[in-house]
Amino acid sequence: MDTNQLLERVLQENVLAPLLIFSGIIITVVVRSVAGVLKTNAKERTRREIAAFISEGSMTPEQGERLLRSGNDKGGCC
Repeated sequence: MDTNQLLERVLQENVLAPLLIFSGIIITVVVRSVAGVLKTNAKERTRREIAAFISEGSMTPEQGERLLRSGNDKGGCC
């Protein structure tokens, strides 16, 4: 089956809407997964950098702990 026949079959048999919905779901899952991995990598990189500053003595452990805790706040109060 060549591309033209496949395209005609998809357009004629009411498959287009479910195909678009399924494709949208797959794309959403992939994008969210990649975003989660990037966010986790950035968070771990920050933790390593803070640990390096503490180990070289340019930051105290208390300052590092405060920085790490401040990243967990979502802007809420109390």
